[in-house]
Amino acid sequence: MSGGAAAVRARSSGMAALRSSPCLRSSYTAWRPRAADAIPRRTITPALAALARYYASKSFPPHTVISMPALSPTMQAGNIGAWQKKVGDSLNPGDVLVEIETDKAQMDFEFQEEGVLAKILRESGEKDVAIGSPIAVMVEEGEDVSAFSEFTIADAGGDKPPPSEKKEEKPEAPAEEAPSKDTAPSEPAPAISAQESASEGKPLEPSLDREPFVSYAAKKLALEKGVPISQIKGSGPGGIVTLKDVENFKPSAPAAAAGPAAASYEDVPASGMRKTIAARLTQSMRESPHYFVSSSMSVRKLLALRAALNAASNGEYKLSVNDFLVKAMARATTKVPAANASWREDTPGQPYVRMHSACDVSVAVATPAGLMTPIVKNVGGLGLQGISAAVKDLGARARAGKLKPEEYQGGTITISNMGMNDAVERFTAVINPPHASILAVGTVKKVAVPAEAEAEDGEARVEWDDQIVITASFDHRVVDGAVGGEFMREVKMVVENPLELLL
Repeated sequence: MSGGAAAVRARSSGMAALRSSPCLRSSYTAWRPRAADAIPRRTITPALAALARYYASKSFPPHTVISMPALSPTMQAGNIGAWQKKVGDSLNPGDVLVEIETDKAQMDFEFQEEGVLAKILRESGEKDVAIGSPIAVMVEEGEDVSAFSEFTIADAGGDKPPPSEKKEEKPEAPAEEAPSKDTAPSEPAPAISAQESASEGKPLEPSLDREPFVSYAAKKLALEKGVPISQIKGSGPGGIVTLKDVENFKPSAPAAAAGPAAASYEDVPASGMRKTIAARLTQSMRESPHYFVSSSMSVRKLLALRAALNAASNGEYKLSVNDFLVKAMARATTKVPAANASWREDTPGQPYVRMHSACDVSVAVATPAGLMTPIVKNVGGLGLQGISAAVKDLGARARAGKLKPEEYQGGTITISNMGMNDAVERFTAVINPPHASILAVGTVKKVAVPAEAEAEDGEARVEWDDQIVITASFDHRVVDGAVGGEFMREVKMVVENPLELLL
C-alpha cells in the first residue's frame, strides 16, 4: 500500500476492511476506500479529538469511531457528562459534542470533523473512561444511521486498558535441585509448634480475669441463689467475697436489645479534580522542604486608597484588597527575583532552578469541585484595574468549570486569600508545585498601636490600626531563609505605602 501508513487491508465475508492504528492527539492520516478502489490520503488535525478510524469486520457501513480525548497533559481517564448532540444530529467543526470531566475541570469536547452522529457508546454519568476508549460513532452525510443500532463497544475494538504503574520485576526463586540417585533423601526437620502449659490443662489467665477469692460459706450461698461470683466485688480482707457481699448483690439490668444502627456517615467518591489536588499537594509536602515567614502589615493607607479609587470609578471597576496584594507581590519579585523561581528536574539527577522574568500570579479560587488556581499573567505589566478584571473573569469561569488548561496550568508564584472570612486571622498554605513561594492572607483586624502624636499632657496614647497577617511558605531548595525574609520586607513596604504601586 502506498503512503507508508500503519494500516493493513483485510477482507472478511467478501467485504473490504481497513484498520488503522489509534490516533494521537496530534495529526493523523485517515484512509477511506473509493469506488475505483483508490485510497487517497488526507491529513486531519483535530483540535482536541482522538479518533480511531477503521472498517469493522461485521456488516457495518463505513464509519468513524470517536475515542475519549486527552484534554489535559495529566489526564488518564475522564467522566462522561451531558451529550450536546443526539443520534442523527449533524456534526460540524467546532461543535461541542459532549462535556467531559477531566482530572482538572469540566470541559467541552469540541469536535473538528464533519459528519453525522450514528451511535453513542457511553451514556452520561459513566466514569473513569480511559483515553482512547470508544465513546461514539460517526458516519458521513447520507449514510444509514439505523444500521448502527446494534453497534457495541466490542465492535469498535473494545476499551483501552487503564494506565497502570510498572511493577518491579521480582527475580524468580531458583528451582530446587533434585536429589541425586546416590544421595539418600534427608528426613524433614520436625516442625516446632507452640504448646500450652499442661500444669492445669488451660492457658494462663491475667489476674483481672480470674475468679475472686471467696469464703466457703459465701460460695455455697452463691450457688444456692444462682449469683455469679465473678461479678461480685469482694469487701473482705484482700478482696475476699463474704456472705454479706453475696446477700447484697444486685444484678445489673440487661441492656435493651439494640437494633441495627443507622449509618452515621456517607462515602462520597473522589472526583477527578479531588484526586489531582490530593496527588499534587501530597507531592508538595513530601518533596518541597517548607518553611514559613509571617508578618503583620498595616493596610490603613491601602484601604483609604482603595475607597478613593472605587469612588472615582463611576462603576467601571471595583478594586479589592486582593488586587492590591497581587500587584504588591509582582513589585516585590522585581526586588527579590529568587521568590519568583521554581525547582525543576527534567532529567533525573540533574535538577536546576528556573528564574522567571515575568510574574504570573496563580490566584487560589474555591470552586464546588475543589480548589483551582487560575493565572493572572504578566502582572507587572497590568494596572490595578486590569488585575481586578482578570481576577473576576478567571474566578467566575473557574467556578463554572469553563477554564482552558493554559489558564490554570503554569504560573510562577501563588496567593491564597481567606480574608473574606473574619474568623481566619492567619494560616499557612501548601506550596503549589513547581512554584517556590505562596502567600497566605488572613482577614483585616483592628489592632491597638502607639499613636504617632503624644497627648497634650505628654503621656503616650494608643490608636486603632487596620492590619492583616500575611504568611509566606517558601521552598528551601530555591529560597533561603534570609531571602524569604527580604521578600516579605518588600511586600510589607509596598502594602503599607500603596502609592508606590502608582510609580
